[in-house]
Amino acid sequence: MPYVRREYIAGKPQIKIARFSSGQAGNNYDYKLELLATEKIQIRHNALEAARLAANKRMATAGETSFFSMLRVYPHVILRENKMIATAGADRLQEGMRRAFGKATGLAARVMPGQVLFEAYVTAANLNLAKEGFKVASSKLGCPTTIRITPLKEQAVVAED
Repeated sequence: MPYVRREYIAGKPQIKIARFSSGQAGNNYDYKLELLATEKIQIRHNALEAARLAANKRMATAGETSFFSMLRVYPHVILRENKMIATAGADRLQEGMRRAFGKATGLAARVMPGQVLFEAYVTAANLNLAKEGFKVASSKLGCPTTIRITPLKEQAVVAED
């Protein structure tokens, strides 16, 4: 079951995601790229941050003002772990599955098939760089993904053909 009520947890895990949007916001971009999940999965917050950093680093080689990217999922679900001791004499310390609620270890985002994980707006000159960035980011997520490209301007449609 997803566990999202933080007010009941003593040691709440801090979110690892530094920021959800980066780059230069504006309406002068030619293409909108979306990274979509193709499976139902939980993605940990540190994996989302690693993917965001990898994609932004690749796109920022063209310049900080040449793109705008957003992380579209938020890790709400609190992950718990019932830690077991694996040393000699541990049988006197552990309870096994009795009261096995576990301690909060991290956060995760529940993702459905077809849900948008990342969104980026780029110019026509930086389209291949953004595709490459999303390909690197998808390797950090641990689930198969697809990239959807949407032209935002009419001349971008002509340039694509």
